[in-house]
Amino acid sequence: MTLTQALSTAQTQLSETTERPRLEAELLLAYHLGVGRMYLFTHSEETLKDVAGYEVLVARRAEHEPLEYITGRVSFYDIELFIAPGALIPRPETEILVEKAAEIIRQNDLQLVAEIGVGSGAVSIVLARMFPRLRIVASDISEEALAIARKNIKAFGLVDRIELRHASLLEGIEEPIEMIVSNPPYIARDVELDPNVQDYEPHTALFADGEGDALLQEIISLSAERRVRYVACEMGYDQREKISAFVKELGVYSVEFYSDLAGLDRGFVLVNSEW
Repeated sequence: MTLTQALSTAQTQLSETTERPRLEAELLLAYHLGVGRMYLFTHSEETLKDVAGYEVLVARRAEHEPLEYITGRVSFYDIELFIAPGALIPRPETEILVEKAAEIIRQNDLQLVAEIGVGSGAVSIVLARMFPRLRIVASDISEEALAIARKNIKAFGLVDRIELRHASLLEGIEEPIEMIVSNPPYIARDVELDPNVQDYEPHTALFADGEGDALLQEIISLSAERRVRYVACEMGYDQREKISAFVKELGVYSVEFYSDLAGLDRGFVLVNSEW
C-alpha cells in the first residue's frame, strides 16, 4: 500500500467523524511516520511499511478521540504544547483571552498574575513568554492537568516564573495578586457536547453548576473579596446577561464583554479603578 492509497482509505474512514477528513488523515500519517506533511506529497508513491500501526491511529480518530490527544501535540497562539487526556485541549477562542490579559498587563506593568484552572499551561506560558518580568501563580484542582502543565512549563524554561499550586481557585495563595485570568468550566451540566469532547475531555474542566456560570460567579466574588483590581475570564456565549447582572449586584467592578471571531459573546474583563 502506497502513502497515497493509505491516505485515501483513511479519508473515507474519517469522513463521518470530522469536517476535514483528508487533512486529519495526512496529519495522522505524518505523525505515524515522524515526518512533516510535505513529505507525504513528495513521497506519495512510497510503500507504507507499518500499515497496521497507521490503521490503529485512524480507528482511534474514527471513534471520535481528539486528534490532539492521539498525537500528543496542540498548537496555541505562537507555540506548540504537549497535551494528553486530563487537560482540556486549548481552543483558538482562548487566544482572545490571552490578548485581553496581555493588554492589561502591558498597560499597567503588572508583575504578579494568578491563573485559575491552568490546564495544559497554555495561557500562563504564552503570557510569561510575552512579559519576561511577569510572575504567575497558577492553580488547578486536577493533579493530571498539573502534571501536563509542569511538563510544558519545563519545556519552555519557565519553571522559575510560573508556580503551580494544587488548589481550588486561590486556595492557599496569599500573595497580593494584581490580576486573575481564567478559562474556567462554564458549560451547564445538562448540555450534551460532541462525542470528541463529551467522551474524552475532562468534565471537571468543562461543566459547572447552575446554568454553567456558578464558578464564574465564585471567581468574581473571590476577586472582590481579595481586592484584585483586574479580572479576565472566558465565558459561554449565552452568559452575558447573568454575568452582567451579578457584577452590577456586587457593585465593585466595571465590566466589559468581548466577542470571539464568530461574533458571539466569549468573555469579560473586570476593572476596579479605586484599588
